[in-house]
Amino acid sequence: MAAVNPRKLTEPRGKTLSIHVVTWNVASAAPPLDLSDLLQLNKENLSVDMYVIGLQEMNCGIMSLLSDTAFEDPWSSFFMDVLSPLTFVKVSSVRMQGLLLLFFAKHQHLPFVQILSTKSTPTGLFGYWGNKGGINICLKLYGYYVSIINCHLPPHMANNDQRLQHFDRILEMQNFEEQNIPNILDHDLILWFGDMNFRIEDFGLHFVRESIKNRCYSDLWEKDQLSIAKKHDPLLREFQEGPLLFPPTYKFDKNSNNYDTSEKKRKPAWTDRILWRLKRQPQAHPHTPRLPAPHFCLTLRSYVSHMVYCISDHKPVTSTFDLELKPLVSAPLITLIPEGLWTMENDMLISYSLTPDFLSSPWDWIGLYKVGLRHINDYVSYVWVRDNQVSFNDGLSQIQPGSSLAEDLLGEAQPHI
Repeated sequence: MAAVNPRKLTEPRGKTLSIHVVTWNVASAAPPLDLSDLLQLNKENLSVDMYVIGLQEMNCGIMSLLSDTAFEDPWSSFFMDVLSPLTFVKVSSVRMQGLLLLFFAKHQHLPFVQILSTKSTPTGLFGYWGNKGGINICLKLYGYYVSIINCHLPPHMANNDQRLQHFDRILEMQNFEEQNIPNILDHDLILWFGDMNFRIEDFGLHFVRESIKNRCYSDLWEKDQLSIAKKHDPLLREFQEGPLLFPPTYKFDKNSNNYDTSEKKRKPAWTDRILWRLKRQPQAHPHTPRLPAPHFCLTLRSYVSHMVYCISDHKPVTSTFDLELKPLVSAPLITLIPEGLWTMENDMLISYSLTPDFLSSPWDWIGLYKVGLRHINDYVSYVWVRDNQVSFNDGLSQIQPGSSLAEDLLGEAQPHI
């Protein structure tokens, strides 16, 4: 790994990060054989920096949940198998029954990603059952606060008020006071997506299907429940969405691209949505010059559905964003100093430097990883910093790993980091 000198302070340059967001109600299905279209891997000059993946209705039977507790669930394993060869690492994940949220980032961004919190908010039966609700990952990205929410709201046409109530409840529950994290509405970016279950009002089944067949979506947009709600709810209006230029993503016969042909013949709807919200800028006093805000801008590059996948009664939806920012953090909080060849246990000394902003903890640890790690818990071994520290001065720390880590390292022929 290239050495970084934290003492060399330079004006941080602007960055543009590409973030690809996926939402998919998978209806308890196993992963398909190919996810290239979903992850844009079939596009030339792929330049994605981060993947944010939210699934709903994963298989959450008792045996499945017990198995997923002991091992990685099939979907997480599949995404890691696909993305880790492309230098992506699963940085964080959170699961609540059928809801799953995954966050992947390329290696070079890891020193500037700080996971602050993960949270689950059940809103199902009596407000305690996790078949409906939201899950959240709160993080700092190059010094900016980012919240990511994957949700599954109540179904059926008549339950629109309940959907909006659950939306509000999930938002209200994202408080982090005990962790000294700002209120979620003060975060620089909120990405909110999932099976929101909003329906198309008034129009009959035949009119909706004919409009879809003729690609005349404009009339349907006006009766979309989420679009209507945003006109009357100031807070909901702050959440932006790209244009719905793709067919409604629900409800399909499984293993086909045909809308529901069962006896119920449910009316198609855009149930699967991706929203975002940028932090409001405070209003300046008329007599006080407004300070320039840090450069932080989100641009939507694409908002599409993927009709090639037929394992579920929902089609997946993806968005690709360009996030332009001027880093508030110009050097990693921790920098490991590259070492020479370790040949004996006594030679093994790990040196690292800390920035003044780093808050040390008794739970700090250093892990040994094989090159090509899939996720942050994919270590071969680890040591506690406090138990193995041998020196600390002028921001430079050293630890001696001890025999267990030495055996793990020297006993393996594969390269490590």
